[in-house]
Amino acid sequence: MSVQPHPAAIGDAAEAMNRNYRYQRHIYDLTRKYYLLGRDRLIAAVEPGPGDAILEIGCGTGRNLVAVARRYPAAPLYGFDVSTAMLETARRSLDRHGLARIALAQADATRFEPVDIGRPGFERIYISYTLSMIPDWHAVLERAAAALKPGGRLLIVDFGQQEGLPGWFRRLLFAWLARFHVHPVAELPQALADLAHRNGCRLDCRSIHRGYAVYAEMTRPAA
Repeated sequence: MSVQPHPAAIGDAAEAMNRNYRYQRHIYDLTRKYYLLGRDRLIAAVEPGPGDAILEIGCGTGRNLVAVARRYPAAPLYGFDVSTAMLETARRSLDRHGLARIALAQADATRFEPVDIGRPGFERIYISYTLSMIPDWHAVLERAAAALKPGGRLLIVDFGQQEGLPGWFRRLLFAWLARFHVHPVAELPQALADLAHRNGCRLDCRSIHRGYAVYAEMTRPAA
C-alpha cells in the first residue's frame, strides 16, 4: 500500500539520497547486517498494544519493516523514506514477503506531518541508524516527538562514539562511514534528554556494545 508523497518531501534531500543509494540499495542489507548493531533489540522492544500503529522513520530497503511485521502481525505498520530508490526496493521486498498491507510513503524526516503518512499520530515510532545520515537531525527528533501519541514510545538506535573500543577502531569506522555521508552524532544523548524534558517524557538512553551504539526509548505520558 502506498501513500502519495507530500510536496515538501520532494527536493534536494531526495536527490542526494538517490545518488548515494541508487546502487548500494541492492547490497545494503547484506553488508549492513554486520555492523548496524542493536536493530533487533529495538524491534523486540516495540511491543505495541492492540491496535497500536507503528511508524518507521527512514525505512530504507524495508528490512526492519519486514522484521516488525513478522513479530507483530496484527499491528498497523507504516514507513517512509525520502529516497525514491530505497522505496522502490522496499516495495519489492514487502511484496516478496506478502506484506503489501504495510503503508509506504515518500517524505522528508525533517518536516513530515503524521497525516502525510496516513494517520493523525502513532503509538510507536522507531528510528534505526537514520539520524546520523541527516544533517538536521534535531528536526527529525522534533517531528518524531510531535507525531507520538499520548502513552506512545519513540525508540532510537544509532552509532555511538565508540568510547569503550580501541581508538584505531573508532578512526577507521568513522572514516569509512564518512564515505557514505554518515556522521555519528556525539550530542545525541543530551539532545534526547532535552527533548524528553521539554515534552514531559520518560527517557531511557544508554550506550550498548561498549559505546558502539546509542540505544534510547522515550515514552510520552498517557493522556
